[in-house]
Amino acid sequence: MVRKIIIAGNWKMNKTMAEAKALVKELKGLVADVKAVEIVVCPPFTALNAVVEAAAGSNIKVGAQNVHWAGSGAFTGEISAAMLKEAGVEYVIIGHSERRQYFGETDATVNQRLKAALAAGLKPIVCIGETLEEREQGMTEKVLLTQLEGGLAGLSSDQVAGVVIAYEPVWAIGTGKTATPEMAEETHRYIRCTLKSLFDEVAEDVVIQYGGSMKAANSGQLVAQKNIDGGLIGGASLEAESFAALIKNAVA
Repeated sequence: MVRKIIIAGNWKMNKTMAEAKALVKELKGLVADVKAVEIVVCPPFTALNAVVEAAAGSNIKVGAQNVHWAGSGAFTGEISAAMLKEAGVEYVIIGHSERRQYFGETDATVNQRLKAALAAGLKPIVCIGETLEEREQGMTEKVLLTQLEGGLAGLSSDQVAGVVIAYEPVWAIGTGKTATPEMAEETHRYIRCTLKSLFDEVAEDVVIQYGGSMKAANSGQLVAQKNIDGGLIGGASLEAESFAALIKNAVA
């Protein structure tokens, strides 16, 4: 099976409804001829409806930045999978390093959110990655193994085949620092080997994105690596021309 290339833009806490709609309208024209990449944009919750409407009929899919594990209840500030489905969302980011760092996300809560997303038919993008301190202490593989075992606990091989893994070295997010293509490939290869040990041959079908300051200048070199199947993009996805250039260069 040839894995699809998925490039998703995580807009984080950026873009009003009007700004989000304008960005997607511009992006649509720039990437209309792109066939080899699944393009996803993940705006804030408030802009989801506007972006779904703006992206209608195009090759742009829409994702959310988080989902709660409960169907409903007293969880102020959270959003359920059913709410996202009704809004027209297809993808959802789970366990981003900023959620882990600032909002107490753990491997256990990632696992709960992931199961809720899968049960609702959403396509999860599960984020894993080590901090600079962990990398310097030689703990990268231990951290990734722990996150994969905890985050994917209780899932069947068939379920894992529908999960996108985003490797985001925390030390390279928003810092301008990027792992070399060879460094990134080495870690992606470890992730795939770990998935294989946990879930057998289905690991070959799992899309593994790189999420550490990918931009137009390096997207082609990164995606050319055997085990890198796209990217989870932050800042470079907030402007239509830069995001379109990144997408096109990735498969040029």
